[in-house]
Amino acid sequence: MAKEKEVHLKVRPLDDRVVVEPLEADEKTAGGILLPDTAKQKPQRGRVLAVGPGKLNDKGERGVVAVAKGDEVIYGRYGGSDIEVDGRELKIMRESDILAKVVK
Repeated sequence: MAKEKEVHLKVRPLDDRVVVEPLEADEKTAGGILLPDTAKQKPQRGRVLAVGPGKLNDKGERGVVAVAKGDEVIYGRYGGSDIEVDGRELKIMRESDILAKVVK
């Protein structure tokens, strides 16, 4: 397994927001049929690149964020906001937009 290179972002998420890099959409169907670009669905999986410090509660304390840098997550098809940083397509979303963490 290749070691992932360290990513240094020029953005820092606030509160309970998370920066996610979408993983590539499937190139083939389960039956082996190659998909053209127009038929590919938007990816719903991504890797967490940065996590905010957590949302402030009424007492002024930070809540714990359930995901960490490097986690692979599943999110809603149209969740988050698309941004571009250093030529890379990324998403910034609230922790609540993340549906699940992939366990390997």
